[in-house]
Amino acid sequence: MNNISFLRKPIAYKFYNATIGLIIINFIMFLFNYINPYVLGYLALTPILVIRRMFVWQIFTYMFIHANFTHIFLNMLALFIFGVPLERKLGSTEFLVFYFTVGIGAGLFTLIFNWYSGMALIPVVGASGAIYGLLLAYAALFPDSVLFIFGILPLRAPIAVLLFAGLEIFFQLTNLQTGIAHLTHLAGIAFAYFYFLIRYRINAIKVFFKK
Repeated sequence: MNNISFLRKPIAYKFYNATIGLIIINFIMFLFNYINPYVLGYLALTPILVIRRMFVWQIFTYMFIHANFTHIFLNMLALFIFGVPLERKLGSTEFLVFYFTVGIGAGLFTLIFNWYSGMALIPVVGASGAIYGLLLAYAALFPDSVLFIFGILPLRAPIAVLLFAGLEIFFQLTNLQTGIAHLTHLAGIAFAYFYFLIRYRINAIKVFFKK
């Protein structure tokens, strides 16, 4: 009970544009990696390096490394769209705790799954796990908001979450879209769901289907 109370302990509300800071850091890291590609080997999440050489920081740093400009542009666009309103709602420190908890959780899941599924040599990069967690958080706190998918298809935020989750499951099972860590994305959604359930007592599924 004390552990649950500790996990639910509120953090004083402060706002200091953490979302913009994250975006700037990500682009700086992208340029640094572009100038020095060897950075990828040290900061990407590669299970064999984490397990055999104790590169444990990779569970955190993989979130700041992206494969190409399209990858970072789409992730940072999503971070801006969902991160700004979430940060204003939760407060900057609370937002950062959520963002990194989900991102690290998704990284740990990826580490374990890839290690035991024979993909220990494959590096994983990108903030997508945390970004998918932000999408679920946004839908849970702003369930009546409407997102325009591809700029043209209007969907309520909860429907968009379910759609993206379904697509990730589909691509994971069919292997039609390779080179993308679909399970990392799904893990981000899962960790965000349990974070909200434990810390805020908000069941996102009930919120999604309340109407």
